[in-house]
Amino acid sequence: MGKELGDFLRSRRARVRPDDVGLPTYGERRRVAGLRREEVALLAGVSVPYYVRLEQGRAANVSDEILGAIARALALDETERAHLRNVARPDRPRAARRPSQRVRPTIRLMLDATEAPAFVVGRRSELLACNRPAALLFFSGAGVEPRMPDGGVNCARLVFLDEPFRALYRDWEHKARETVAFLRLDAGRHPDDPELARLIGELSMKSTDFRRLWAEHDVRERSNGRVHLDHPLVGELALHYESLRVGDDPDQVLITYLAEPGSPGEQALRFLASWHGGTAGAEERPGERPAPSGTPAPLPQTG
Repeated sequence: MGKELGDFLRSRRARVRPDDVGLPTYGERRRVAGLRREEVALLAGVSVPYYVRLEQGRAANVSDEILGAIARALALDETERAHLRNVARPDRPRAARRPSQRVRPTIRLMLDATEAPAFVVGRRSELLACNRPAALLFFSGAGVEPRMPDGGVNCARLVFLDEPFRALYRDWEHKARETVAFLRLDAGRHPDDPELARLIGELSMKSTDFRRLWAEHDVRERSNGRVHLDHPLVGELALHYESLRVGDDPDQVLITYLAEPGSPGEQALRFLASWHGGTAGAEERPGERPAPSGTPAPLPQTG
């Protein structure tokens, strides 16, 4: 975690320009991107040797006051401040003592009761539960049946290692950056999780895109936004998504996808909700795209 702390601090000061924080440059040619260590120390009110030790991961028992001062100097947002605290003081329970994540039965009932695509994601971006509309929206391959990967479903693996899933996103780069930022935040919260370490190692070996984005040290919470998809059954659609923490497990997030009322996206979601392998009425089909024939296999249970 000392290396993680140092890399994170260096990545954050590299993005801050001196004039962003009121430091004069007098037209000098700078050999480093962003702030120098001495400038961060000045802004944070700590000695230069102490800040150097912090970037080297050699400063123990860092106080909240010092971390807050450094966060202000580097203009960190709330998520980045939380990550800084996590990597500076990784006093988390060992992963072996944490129980496997399970979705409460009432949450599963709620998923089944809603027509909106919704799923629950847990630590390491593992898919813990998924309703039928979400499976049809995200796991319908080029054919007619909802395509779920064999074995456990990990959303990060899908984003970087599954070509049909990658092709689903019109702005894949944005989706990839979000995914890496979620994993980086997870790594700060659970620094001793061996399965997370294996996942990061696997993605680093198999994906040059993952290695490139992981090196940027961005962190992000799951919240809300918009997504544009190219779906094999309904074509292009734009959706909003909202993320909510589930019950008493802060590492479980319920994500729901919604369309603007009266939009083509709403029509597409309604069509998917009624999809039974070609039995949906022609008047329900979005655009001119014909519904494929065939009967999909029953959706696999996840989680």
